[in-house]
Amino acid sequence: MSQTTNLPEREAMEFDVVIVGAGPAGLAAAIRLKQLDPELSVVVLEKAAEVGAHVLSGCVLDPSALDWLLPEWRTEETPIQTPVTDDRFYLYGAGGSVRLPNALMPKLMGNHGNFVVSLGLVCKWLAEKAEALGVEIYPGFAASELLTDASGTLLGVATGDMGVQRDGTPGPMYQRGMALLGKYVLIGEGVRGSLAKRLIAGHGLDAGREPPKFGIGIKELWEIDPARHQPGRVQHSFGWPLDLATGGGSFLYHLENNQVYVGFVVHLNYRNPYLSPFEEFQRFKTHPDVAPLLAGGKRIAYGARAITEGGWQSVPKLAFPGGALIGCSAGFVNVPRIKGVHNAMESGMQAAEAAAAAIAAGRSHDTLEAYEAGWRSSSIGRDLYPVRNVKPLWSRWGTGLGVLLGGIDMWTNSLFGVSLFGTLGHGKPDHAATEPAARHQPIPYDKPDGVLTFDRLSSVFLSNTNHEEDQPVHLVVKDMALQKRSEHDVYAGPSQRYCPAAVYEWVEEAGAEPRFVINAQNCVHCKTCDIKDPNQNIEWVPPQGGEGPVYQVM
Repeated sequence: MSQTTNLPEREAMEFDVVIVGAGPAGLAAAIRLKQLDPELSVVVLEKAAEVGAHVLSGCVLDPSALDWLLPEWRTEETPIQTPVTDDRFYLYGAGGSVRLPNALMPKLMGNHGNFVVSLGLVCKWLAEKAEALGVEIYPGFAASELLTDASGTLLGVATGDMGVQRDGTPGPMYQRGMALLGKYVLIGEGVRGSLAKRLIAGHGLDAGREPPKFGIGIKELWEIDPARHQPGRVQHSFGWPLDLATGGGSFLYHLENNQVYVGFVVHLNYRNPYLSPFEEFQRFKTHPDVAPLLAGGKRIAYGARAITEGGWQSVPKLAFPGGALIGCSAGFVNVPRIKGVHNAMESGMQAAEAAAAAIAAGRSHDTLEAYEAGWRSSSIGRDLYPVRNVKPLWSRWGTGLGVLLGGIDMWTNSLFGVSLFGTLGHGKPDHAATEPAARHQPIPYDKPDGVLTFDRLSSVFLSNTNHEEDQPVHLVVKDMALQKRSEHDVYAGPSQRYCPAAVYEWVEEAGAEPRFVINAQNCVHCKTCDIKDPNQNIEWVPPQGGEGPVYQVM
């Protein structure tokens, strides 16, 4: 645990278990630890200013993990209010749609017994449960550094220094970050977490696994005409406005209070660098099935987040000396179901049980092999294994044939426990799927009308995003010359289009070289740039704790 020259020593606090991230995985782990041993000291670090402020998910909640963790929840007052009442699947074309009969869908795709929720509000409620058990939760503290011994064993994490100026020097309000040390550290940062990336690389946790795969999910909350509102209706679609070679889909989730979640997902292995997931989402809302639903309504919130899509084949080794990966840091999303919260929570509980047993046995800082050994045979594995080929088939054969083959594969897995395809690989990582601009034509997108369709900046405004401008930019370009030579000259600057928050732009001025501008204050922490940059030349790292979006009911 080396100290940076000329900076004060960090204050250190010691706990039995340190948890990074107050999402569903981290909070479930904290609660389970306290259920197992009320004497354990447990702390949860959360980079958002308050629990839930950085949480974004669809979200149709499968309550199976919650039933295990808090079996009495159904008798209490909770933010889980709207059961699914109507489940629909559509194939969209430019001028209409075809509804797919529910009877043709594999049973695992059904949403009976699930709930439409705000995951942010659910996390706030889980945080209250955790604190009531004695868990310490520190919002506004971003874990930015791994603290290890000489052998690489994880001893704890350090929170980022506050009050650092743009040039990296301490400012007048400078405060040194804290060291939080634990017998075990559980990493639940969510998708593409900066600490998880380092741990996976440093310990070779991805050896023998397929490359991780991702999507970008963009979501708006609308208040609509009560006459059009159907509480509990869940609608999924695929097809238009994406072409058959580009994976993705949409969702419309009716929750309470005449509100609807409107969302769109684009798989990040798309080839055309001119494609803009944000603009495709805006086009989606003009579909004849969607526009009438939103007519006369009001958009009240916006957000975006990367989604893990690799599934069974891509999950890295979870345990390493001193800690473990949980939740979306590991990648437990069931892609065809568009669900991962239940698996995230269960992974947190499984890691908690392994850590509690190890501490009870007098162990610390070793590898929680029981957690690593158990997840594939648990309900997490049983959820992910039958759908393991859906993403590779979709990627390989496109939306038409790929979706059909994926459906057949899910049926054979569900009925007979076997796949016609075995276990398929994912192939190249998402950034390597991007093709040079010379192979494609720009996509003409309509200007927003400000009623149904919108621009990025007005959307970011609704996310309540804020960053102190006089701090080091948290979007690190490793080689600016490479960015110009390749990202701009070869790929036509896709960062301007894949980012859903208008963070990146190439400024073209007469007589001057194009200039790459990073508007870091707009960043909604979706991590898409860290995933999709064709050269892996942009790295997302945490800004000062407490900054970023402030989602209310997302």
